[in-house]
Amino acid sequence: MSRVVTEAVVERGRLDNILRPRDGFVKEAARGDGSYAAVDGPVSSYERRVTVTDAGDGRANVRQEVEFRLAIPYFGWLFVHASRRLLGRLGHGSMPWWAPPDRVDAHTATTIGGICLLSWVAGYMGTILTQTITFAAEEFGSGQGAQGVALAAVRADFLITVALVGLADRRGRRAVLLATATVACVLTATGALAPSLAWLAGSQVLARGFVTAAGIVIAIVAVEEMPAGSRAYAVSLLALAAAGGAGMCVMLLRLCDLATWGWRLLYLVPLLGIPVVRHVGRGLPESRRFRAPHAETGVAGHGNRLWLLAVSAFLLAVFVTPASQFQNEYLRTERGYTGGTISLFTILTGTPGFIGIVAGGRLAEHGRRLVGAVAIVVGVGSTLLVYLTTGWPIWAWSLLGSILGAAAVPALGVYGPELFPTGLRGKANGLISGAGRVGSVIGLVAVGWFADRTGRLSSGLSVLALGPALLALLVLVAYPETAHRELEDLNPEDAPPPLGSGP
Repeated sequence: MSRVVTEAVVERGRLDNILRPRDGFVKEAARGDGSYAAVDGPVSSYERRVTVTDAGDGRANVRQEVEFRLAIPYFGWLFVHASRRLLGRLGHGSMPWWAPPDRVDAHTATTIGGICLLSWVAGYMGTILTQTITFAAEEFGSGQGAQGVALAAVRADFLITVALVGLADRRGRRAVLLATATVACVLTATGALAPSLAWLAGSQVLARGFVTAAGIVIAIVAVEEMPAGSRAYAVSLLALAAAGGAGMCVMLLRLCDLATWGWRLLYLVPLLGIPVVRHVGRGLPESRRFRAPHAETGVAGHGNRLWLLAVSAFLLAVFVTPASQFQNEYLRTERGYTGGTISLFTILTGTPGFIGIVAGGRLAEHGRRLVGAVAIVVGVGSTLLVYLTTGWPIWAWSLLGSILGAAAVPALGVYGPELFPTGLRGKANGLISGAGRVGSVIGLVAVGWFADRTGRLSSGLSVLALGPALLALLVLVAYPETAHRELEDLNPEDAPPPLGSGP
């Protein structure tokens, strides 16, 4: 429980504003005894008490005491100080810049906090193969071509993913999310026992199928729970959490320098995620939109949107996947970086990407398309220059690409869950993920093939950069604008959800 007391002498003309029930970050109702209770807002408990005494000369002594507890599990401590400053002010108040553009209730705050922690766990598992494959290949004596094939083979995980997210349309988001996250932790850890690169790739096909399914369901839950004007904001929070998990994996790369087998230690870390998933599950409610009446919907009638997003996923993945998954190989073999230096490079140039994620989430609430298109062009261009330059410019281009490219994540990441009804949302996003996997396979194999023949990873990436360039154009001319539109407006098959009904 947080408590903040504010005392001040104010002009009596300000009292109306101070004594009026607030309707901003928290919506209040007056109790009639100088105290106010919350009827809406991201708090599990809340009370504001105001005492006014005469100070003479047309002024008044005001003592305001606010006690509250944020309904944000796991990450609430990040917002407590800012919330104290906001709620401790005298006056009506408004929505702060760091909060969602729309007020959220306790149910939504609890849900978002829980799935952000699951996104952290999934973020670690989703990046571990990318970060460690160059070190595993060194132990197994495999070249860049073999790495490309291994990374491409892992993309067969989409067959598992599609089946799992389809279950989420029938069985519910919560059950499938908790099950896939738990199994993913177990399967990822089996990579520590791999006797060859082929075995490592095979173990991670299964693991990544469950990791990807969990990630898709996490995004669906966020979009289904958030108000219409704050969905991109929620996706940005999930992206930040996933980046935190990926960053944790990067920081542990120093273990790879201990011995040729040091990379195996990173695969044991996901076992710590099992009790985390169980703890989140105790307080995670089912999505209210899934609980609301909705029809089981087939793909028929939604083909245009499905093709639009599937082609988009393909065009983006054909470049982004090999660019990210070969980065450590490029830094180690072409630039001579060690595991520790790679870790430092990734942290210093990748961490500032949170700026782009936050800014992109905010800007996307005013319009998705322009933000997404610009972010793609600048982000991909900067990433390509990382592979075409030497010395300090590598760091500069990577930093620029991380910040500006990251804005595309919330701007475009909301479209998959937004453009399909509740009964099809999981299956459709699984199929879109599959299209992205096909693009990934082609990109990885192509870059590995070019690299084995030219000795440079930049050769294939320069060609594949045409994919995101086409995507930027497609976003501008073919994507609908979905900002501030209710999901039921975008998908008339769904009935309005009981968003005020509580957990």
